[in-house]
Amino acid sequence: MSQPAPAWLMEMVRQGKKIRACRSHSYTASQIKCNHLNTVCEGARCPNRGNCFSRGTATFMILGAVCTRGCTFCAVEKGVPGRTDCDEPRRLARAVHNLRLSHVVVTSVTRDDLPDGGAGQFASVVRELHRLDSPPSVEVLTPDFMGSTVAVKTVLDSGPEVFGHNLETVPRLYRQVRPGAEYRRSLDLLAAVRRMDPSKISKSGLMLGLGETEKDVRQVLLDLLNAGVVMLTLGQYLAPSLRHYPVHRYVTPEEFEHWEKEALSMGFVSAVSAPLVRSSYHAGEYYRGVIAHV
Repeated sequence: MSQPAPAWLMEMVRQGKKIRACRSHSYTASQIKCNHLNTVCEGARCPNRGNCFSRGTATFMILGAVCTRGCTFCAVEKGVPGRTDCDEPRRLARAVHNLRLSHVVVTSVTRDDLPDGGAGQFASVVRELHRLDSPPSVEVLTPDFMGSTVAVKTVLDSGPEVFGHNLETVPRLYRQVRPGAEYRRSLDLLAAVRRMDPSKISKSGLMLGLGETEKDVRQVLLDLLNAGVVMLTLGQYLAPSLRHYPVHRYVTPEEFEHWEKEALSMGFVSAVSAPLVRSSYHAGEYYRGVIAHV
């Protein structure tokens, strides 16, 4: 059973919800709806969706809203997905154009039912976005593609500015938290990105509060650095419902600050660590910071 959330964390969440009444929030939501798009903001019940929508941005979730995996931390619907929507890349680009986004994060449900795991759809979206008159930088946040390096190359060849894949938790907890996924497979995918394109910016993220130890987290950070990852996000795990994996601990803001300093001292170019940080949290700002650094 999850621990009750502390008052300071609930206040953070409440502040994010208050923003939803503004005009830019409504316009972002309308663009998503009229273009028949999905977002991980809504599908995964992200606590930052009010804040992001109010700033005219969202994390687009392609390949439908039904996932073939059964991760116990995630609120996205599980089951048998429908067919791939070939018109989705065009509609997504239209929404990005209308929202005038300069940086776009594109993720997806896991599609183990597709021969390429959905890599071709990712590539189509990236190319469509780069064809816009004012093309944004594009950050992909992919599933593990069952370890297929061919799928990784398909996405890389389309030219995303950032290639992201989240480890989510420490290897000791994979069986309970990410059934169907493998820690080494995810790590190897990130290493493959570096091997295929050493200039590519790669990114990963972890949730804290699932039962990991300090030693566990430090080892994962070392593994990510060895795989060539330069951008890192750390945030608090929040159980979407009582049916999901329970929260074992609420990490204090001071601990998150410690991990941010630790990660930067270890060698990450960008590290963002706070309770409500998610992998796409202020993604454009941190991408531009990395570009300025290199």
